[in-house]
Amino acid sequence: MNKQVKLLQSKEELIEQALEICLAKMQEAISQRGQCTIALAGGNTPKPLYESIATQNLPWDKIHVFWGDERYVDPDHSDSNQKMARQAWLDRVPIPPTNIHPMPTGAGDPEADASSHDAHLREFFQVSPGDFPSFDLILLGMGGDAHTASLFPHTDALQISDRLITVGNKDGQPRLTFTAPLINQAHCVIFLVAGADKQAALDRVFAENEDEMKYPSRLIQPKGELHWLLTGVNI
Repeated sequence: MNKQVKLLQSKEELIEQALEICLAKMQEAISQRGQCTIALAGGNTPKPLYESIATQNLPWDKIHVFWGDERYVDPDHSDSNQKMARQAWLDRVPIPPTNIHPMPTGAGDPEADASSHDAHLREFFQVSPGDFPSFDLILLGMGGDAHTASLFPHTDALQISDRLITVGNKDGQPRLTFTAPLINQAHCVIFLVAGADKQAALDRVFAENEDEMKYPSRLIQPKGELHWLLTGVNI
């Protein structure tokens, strides 16, 4: 694993740095593998990044967009990660609809939808049961409790090692999420972390020895590159 930590002076600098890495990795993936697979994060921090990507002249037909996690709500719900990304980016560029791969939330059964999306990923990447595909780029945030994607402290989702998608739990509310082993197969993972409220969690995540079940972002140790882009904290 190639780990890099950068402390930026502002959210604007953080987004600028993230954009630079994203564009480089997209171009690298398309050059080497003919397409780029990217998984998006939710929350407020990455929204300006998506808005910036939307202004780029990219080969949209070669970019496939996924999500690292999703709240179990309708796609037009204000809390939907898919809705945010569509408004900020995807609805503003000529990307083929078949290149957008949202997590399904309409079955009324989170476990069924998780299994359905697991099967979709296996079919798309052509991987057998027990194997994990390698995304070119996965974007992540981190909460003040050190969760990432929808991998929350002391939840069952942290223990899942044989699936690509599982059901996360946030205060009794189900969410769909990538599993830690899937994230760790990525060629490149970028954490976008902004705000002093993340300081205590970050200290524990960066500590030499800590409990991964209590601080789930520690589970993220990808085989490729790991970038921590930080602002508003001390390291």
